[in-house]
Amino acid sequence: MCEHCAGAAMGRRAFIRAGLGLTAAALVAGTDFARAAGGPTTDLTPDQALEKLKAGNARYVAAPEVCSLELGKRRSAVAQSQAPWATIISCADSRVPPELVFGGLNVGELFVVRNAGNLVDVGAMGTIEYGAAVLGSPLIVVLGHERCGAVAAACDAVTKGATYPGSIWPMISPIIPIAKSVQAAGGDFVDNTIIASAKATAARLTRDSEIVAGKVKDGKIRIVAARYDLDDGRVTFF
Repeated sequence: MCEHCAGAAMGRRAFIRAGLGLTAAALVAGTDFARAAGGPTTDLTPDQALEKLKAGNARYVAAPEVCSLELGKRRSAVAQSQAPWATIISCADSRVPPELVFGGLNVGELFVVRNAGNLVDVGAMGTIEYGAAVLGSPLIVVLGHERCGAVAAACDAVTKGATYPGSIWPMISPIIPIAKSVQAAGGDFVDNTIIASAKATAARLTRDSEIVAGKVKDGKIRIVAARYDLDDGRVTFF
């Protein structure tokens, strides 16, 4: 049974405050974007949000069933505002839907960025910053997964000289140097790259975003890399 069927509820906290300590963040708070959330943000701490995801995945592994989420009622409740308590950067793979992987979550709980290889380009970074600075999401998870096709393609580029048409090649290009860095590690080359890529993306968020870095420094956000196992449904957090 999922958490919603058990009747658990989430709290709320006050509106996001301006003056985030960094110029970039202050600019976001000072614009109309600060009103875009439309309501109070979650009151979960980063650690509480992580534990909530872990508990949800444990439910999914133990009893993977889709329960009644009262979608109509919930849809009406969040129609005017949202307060997601975690941001998930996930692969677009159809076998890895974050709301199900983390225990059958309802609409309005996760702020999700999905693309092949769970990578962060300009659009993804802006989405993550919006979730952090405007929506008050306290946790960011970079979720790689077993047998990821985008990562496998990058590994084939390294070992077999494979090339790909259209936008696929520039899309997987950021994974190639990561694959090269673990090529001699031994074990499963693709899986090692999946884990290393998720960790590298997680590290990049604070390096490339002043907004995210400031939130992490203030203890408002936690960033975690993770890997989803397609066979048993388990998420391992690093």
